Amino acid sequence: MGRLVAAVSAGAPSVVFYRFQWAWDLGFWFFVRFGPTRRLTQAAMTRLARPGILRLVGRVDPAVIVSVYPNATEVLGRLRSTRSIDVPVVAAITDLAAMHYWATRGADLHLLTHAESIAEVREVAGAGAAVEVVHGLTAPEFRLPQPQAAARRELGLPASGKVVLVSGGGWGVGDVEGAALVALELEDVACVVCLCGRNEGLRRRLLQRFGPSARVRVEGFTAQMPAWLAAGDVLVHSTGGLTILEAIMLGCPAISYGFGHGHVRSNNDAYRRLGLADVASSRRDLAAAIKRALEQGRRRPNGFSELPSAASCVLALLDGGARCDGR
Repeated sequence: MGRLVAAVSAGAPSVVFYRFQWAWDLGFWFFVRFGPTRRLTQAAMTRLARPGILRLVGRVDPAVIVSVYPNATEVLGRLRSTRSIDVPVVAAITDLAAMHYWATRGADLHLLTHAESIAEVREVAGAGAAVEVVHGLTAPEFRLPQPQAAARRELGLPASGKVVLVSGGGWGVGDVEGAALVALELEDVACVVCLCGRNEGLRRRLLQRFGPSARVRVEGFTAQMPAWLAAGDVLVHSTGGLTILEAIMLGCPAISYGFGHGHVRSNNDAYRRLGLADVASSRRDLAAAIKRALEQGRRRPNGFSELPSAASCVLALLDGGARCDGR
């Protein structure tokens, strides 16, 4: 998509997620929330990205294009709507809210992880936009609940007592240390697990802060999220998105806390409105939210295995009228 688009789209978060969070709020308002600048930005981004994307499409010669990154989706949709791209474009959406760029009028199909997002997707992409709510945009293990006791044994966690997971997402952002301190003050909490993602600086700081405490585990990037979410009694997570969905899929109560800027703020508003996750805006609120979650206990996962698979919907689109199925 070109160096400028890459710098703004993919490079900026590495700065504003850690410092200058006000810039993330300002950028989100400028590029997403305010209609005139959003439309101007989308047109400019399409013009800049068009040559590189068309070269890529010409080189690969795909039968269908599935985009999982919102800015790329926006450009692909516009190129599809002008028939600059002559194969179907599928928009895969893994956020709950803030659907501009995720959804586009040019997409032949939108695949959603949340049924609650349908109305906003059609507000952006048009009332007639083709939409399917699917599984398959998360790992298969999130549809196969593991017994809590077995997950705790696998991860070396205490067999009894409450386990609180604190996650900063892949970027390792937000008030991870503060959330851990809040959880440690609560009765019945046997262990707090801090998931630091790829933020090695955060991992080192937490190891230094908590030392060899038996009540605190500090982990870097992990591929064992299904086991962690099966083992835990509550997840405190900073950036919304798929991790909150994965917790919901496995019945682990989720709380959004510690970041709350830009698109995360919009997702938090939707979590509150729809009752999908609790949202805490301060450490005091967080303590109350964790207490509520621990009192209510883990929830029964609901209905995700019955959804059609994302792959089957893509194949059905290519098959010209076939129906999605659960495979």
